[in-house]
Amino acid sequence: MSTKSPEPEIPVRRVDRILAFSALGLAAASILCFFAIIIGTAVGMEQKDFGGGAWPLVAAIPYWGLPVAFLMIIVLLVMSFIRKGRAASRP
Repeated sequence: MSTKSPEPEIPVRRVDRILAFSALGLAAASILCFFAIIIGTAVGMEQKDFGGGAWPLVAAIPYWGLPVAFLMIIVLLVMSFIRKGRAASRP
């Protein structure tokens, strides 16, 4: 049996949802591209083959995507803590 918390529920804002799903999508795309590079290397692609076509983009997504996704999650956590702190200080 659960009891309801005496604190009011804090609504989730649209920007929080956008940050959360963007970070999740970016991290997932980064991991998929990372595995694509690993599989491409395992099947015998040469270093020169990765220099053309879509491979430079595939290599750039994990390089930039994972740090950006991490920063987005940190921003989301900070925003959540600030919002909960403000809600708790309200009468």
